[in-house]
Amino acid sequence: MTDIETGIEDEQLDKLYRDFETENLMPLWTQLGDLMPMVPTSKAVPFIWKWSTLYPLAKRAGDLVPVGRGGERRAIALANPGLGGVPYVSPTLWAAIQYLGPKEVAPEHRHAQNAFRFVVEGEGVWTVVNGDPVAMRRGDFLLTPGWHFHGHHNETDQPMAWIDGLDIPFVHYTDTGFFEFGSENVTDESTPDISRSERLWAHPGLRPLVGLDAKTSSPIAAYRWVHTDAALTEQLELEDEGYAATTEPGHAAVRYTNPTTGGDVMPTMRAEFHRLRDGARTRPRRDVGSTVYQVFEGRGRFVLDGRSTSVETGDMVVVPSWTEWSIEAESQFDLFAFSDAPIVEKLHFARTLITEGA
Repeated sequence: MTDIETGIEDEQLDKLYRDFETENLMPLWTQLGDLMPMVPTSKAVPFIWKWSTLYPLAKRAGDLVPVGRGGERRAIALANPGLGGVPYVSPTLWAAIQYLGPKEVAPEHRHAQNAFRFVVEGEGVWTVVNGDPVAMRRGDFLLTPGWHFHGHHNETDQPMAWIDGLDIPFVHYTDTGFFEFGSENVTDESTPDISRSERLWAHPGLRPLVGLDAKTSSPIAAYRWVHTDAALTEQLELEDEGYAATTEPGHAAVRYTNPTTGGDVMPTMRAEFHRLRDGARTRPRRDVGSTVYQVFEGRGRFVLDGRSTSVETGDMVVVPSWTEWSIEAESQFDLFAFSDAPIVEKLHFARTLITEGA
């Protein structure tokens, strides 16, 4: 091909690309590396938020920012620094610290997004879910399934903070979100020790003969710490007795489940609790999908893509998709975890790579 012919071809190719741009078209051959990478390449980055920083900031917000119909919730989202300023902890998950002052009431609303609360410390707040008052206490995992009215009221003279987890990014991406205001206060101001949903559903291995249909989200409003703690304790004791009861040596784990299906508590989020003995460590691994951890008690280290960071009670850690991660316990180490695993698994995208012999 002559130089003239080459020049003519280059001009034609340039015009072709300009015409693509004019018509809002993008050829695959210029996008393949971004659209179909060899392995998942999340824009989210591994990151750790320290409770010693989060809680004082939430307290300052409590002193300065009113809770109520205007701002609706005093919730402070964890913004992953790799996601360009959006208030998402990962591309599919939203996490926040929510702070409620003494005697305050967060008014009711509902939304398509699924939500939960996990309490790392404190008590004295009730969340009212579809009219059912549910006590919030240390170590409790509490559900607010999508389109359930919910509000919170603090009956004490002390503030309380907890973490919220929602599927906001996923719902936003799929354009499936709805929102509706509810009562200016809460629809039931009573303060029972046990919610009605627990009285009906939270009996181990027993299912009421009402509502036998499978429910999309678990009908149990609260999974209590006393049961979580007992299950983890028994796993480690069985391990001591020589029985196979733990996921790895010194690593007990449980998954919160929906009693009507045996599956995850919500269609878009999985929740688990992990306990490692002092000195235990997990094998390095990579997983498709993102996970968020909060240290409930103890000290340890997260190793994220080769970088080791110490964490302690209250600290929050995000592990984006296909990040190599492992955990090392420096005391008994208790961790609450939630992830987008139900989405990944239902779409048949789940994949895990474990480094053997590590």
